[in-house]
Amino acid sequence: MSARFLILCSLILTLLSCREPEIKLSSPSVIPAPQSLQVLPGRFTIDQSTVIRNADDFTHSVNFLKSFLEVETNRSWETKYATENVILFEFDPSITAAEGYTIETNAQQVLLKASTDAGAFYAVQTLIQLLPLELEKSKENHLLHIPAVAIKDEPRFSYRGMHLDVSRHLFDVEFIKKYIDAMALLKMNTFHWHLTDDQGWRIEIKRYPKLQEIAAYRDSTLMGHYNDSPRLYDTKKYGGFYTQEEIREVIAFAKARHINIIPEIEMPGHAQAAIAAYPELGCTPEKVNVATEWGVFETIYCPDEETFTFLENVLDEVMELFPSPYIHIGGDEAPKTQWKSSPVAQQVIKENGLKDEYELQSYFIQRIEKYLNSKGRNIIGWDEILEGGLAPNATVMSWRGTTGAVEAAKSGHDVIMTPTSHSYFDYYQSENENEPTAIGGFLALEKVYNFNPIPKELTAEEAKRIIGPQGNLWTEYMTTSDQVEYMAFPRMLAMSEVAWTQAENKNYSSFINRVEYFHQRMEALDINYANHLYEVKGFLNDQQQYKLSTASLGKEIRFTTDGSKPTATSAIYKQAIPFTKNLSINAGVFKEGKLLGKVFKQQLLYHKGVGATITINKEPNKSYPGSGAQGLINGIKGSDSRYGDSEWLGFWGDDIEIEITFKEPILVDEIKLRFYNATGQWVYAPEKYYIFLETKNGMISDLVGLPKNDNTLILSNYNLKRFKGFENKKINSLKFNIPNYGIIPEGKQGAGNKAWTFIDEIIIN
Repeated sequence: MSARFLILCSLILTLLSCREPEIKLSSPSVIPAPQSLQVLPGRFTIDQSTVIRNADDFTHSVNFLKSFLEVETNRSWETKYATENVILFEFDPSITAAEGYTIETNAQQVLLKASTDAGAFYAVQTLIQLLPLELEKSKENHLLHIPAVAIKDEPRFSYRGMHLDVSRHLFDVEFIKKYIDAMALLKMNTFHWHLTDDQGWRIEIKRYPKLQEIAAYRDSTLMGHYNDSPRLYDTKKYGGFYTQEEIREVIAFAKARHINIIPEIEMPGHAQAAIAAYPELGCTPEKVNVATEWGVFETIYCPDEETFTFLENVLDEVMELFPSPYIHIGGDEAPKTQWKSSPVAQQVIKENGLKDEYELQSYFIQRIEKYLNSKGRNIIGWDEILEGGLAPNATVMSWRGTTGAVEAAKSGHDVIMTPTSHSYFDYYQSENENEPTAIGGFLALEKVYNFNPIPKELTAEEAKRIIGPQGNLWTEYMTTSDQVEYMAFPRMLAMSEVAWTQAENKNYSSFINRVEYFHQRMEALDINYANHLYEVKGFLNDQQQYKLSTASLGKEIRFTTDGSKPTATSAIYKQAIPFTKNLSINAGVFKEGKLLGKVFKQQLLYHKGVGATITINKEPNKSYPGSGAQGLINGIKGSDSRYGDSEWLGFWGDDIEIEITFKEPILVDEIKLRFYNATGQWVYAPEKYYIFLETKNGMISDLVGLPKNDNTLILSNYNLKRFKGFENKKINSLKFNIPNYGIIPEGKQGAGNKAWTFIDEIIIN
């Protein structure tokens, strides 16, 4: 072997050893999705000498990024002039959207452009999500690579909110900051802080010390669920409040993240805690305590001058703390029982020429609004403030569906969309029976994501009154911050995209892929998120076949039909499963032989109604459509513990008529019906219903009474032998006439509103 050849080999090996190692870049995975994101060739590398260059306009955003990078990279960062190896902030007056921005990255620099500090801040949040996850997993000094991209972005809505109730359960300042930080990462800009309610007053008011001494604490707390019978209580004193200094600290923290905090001080209802401290504010001489359970209480502020003086003094201290242009005054769930019997309330009605107690509530709200307007502030109220006449400058927070939103927008009022159907994160998010206890209902991630905050009844001009959506977290059943996070995430991610991303740019499959990647980021940030991506979903198609699916990509579903647990050797799901007999389906999402999520279980009961033709005279409420009319005879029962799943059909205030027609006349021995009964959520089983049976000789009928009790489920087992002489007659069709319960009585949650009827599987044997 020649010396020349050895030298040549040595040179080649040297060159190969000096070759730059291959860099694997993560595909950009940003939530909420930008309006446009283009991936370009190349990358930008952050090393020990990378600096930040600032246009003076963006000091707050630069400081935020600098502080973030110094913590995450464990080194100091210089802010100085540079043209290469620099993260550059630049003012761009051509960006007309106040919160808009652009990002361009290449080998030399990361260029962030905006026309406001808010826009620059949201550019920073996107940049943080472009950084590799290793940055948040490790504090070691190493090279960080960002893919070359061109991003142009701005929000769809100006109001992008998240709510947190701290009255039912209190959470410390550090958690409130963590919650706000997560909101900022997702480009949410409004934190609705629910500070007062029947179960606790959480803000220090120096003029009224009893609010801290009495109203901030309850003697015990309901254990288990409100619908449990009997109800159980612990015996521990519970409560606390935020000092004014703590509130200032939180406000400053939020302001640095371009988040406005809207405080909510409830009135005229949800006032029992305040009245427990100052009984003279109530309408009756009866002494009350801070509420120890959940619900709506008749205790209400009396509309006299002493009450208005108290509320104005409270609001003065609130306004001194909170710079928000909005003050939320509640206005919801205010029973009128005490006003009807109060001489003071009746005198106010008479003196002001009011028609009734509903107009008295409007008078109450408008008086508070005038006071706040005189201080340069505007009010927000729940949609009940529409009753009796809307205050002139009020913004409506629409929660009872979209009717209030449509009415307010058509009247020229701004609206924030928070309907229970899509925005209440205290609802169950999975149909798994082992989910933590929640208030009820069912709100899956996909449903949040598919929320369109613009009601279809509005014209393009009226739609401009919809200023944005908000996710709500009521904490009756969230005793710890971990539970709050579990209920908030990942649904907050979906709401952020509803609020920020234009509808035409939304794509659920893309979102799911980004959520799966975002799981790692939430783990790095120590957020206790709920992971339901690896769950199986099932439904019965029109061909009487049961179909399985999973949201995550690149996985396989393995299943059994005999009730046994699926394993790595179980059948792989490839096509729909025929439903011609009773089935007990168990299924799971697998990758490389490993079960990733929880096992999905579904019982299918093959009865005589399956495959028949069914009609209902009313459409289910769009918030609770279940599986449509056919879902009432598809062989699948809904949950025994929640009414908002894919099988329960909900009707609000409607009398319903159901007709089931069989392909051929059949013998019927037994008919079973299931109604949900959860009075705490306005759901009432009907007191009676009628059954009509059609034979070849015509129609016969019977009245079926239902037992009155507080159980979650009302079951009615009907036996055909009640019709003497018709026991062996074949039935062509069945009809059911089911009257709605009616108006919810005073003293109950939702008093004065129409009751809901929820009906599940009609089993015919």
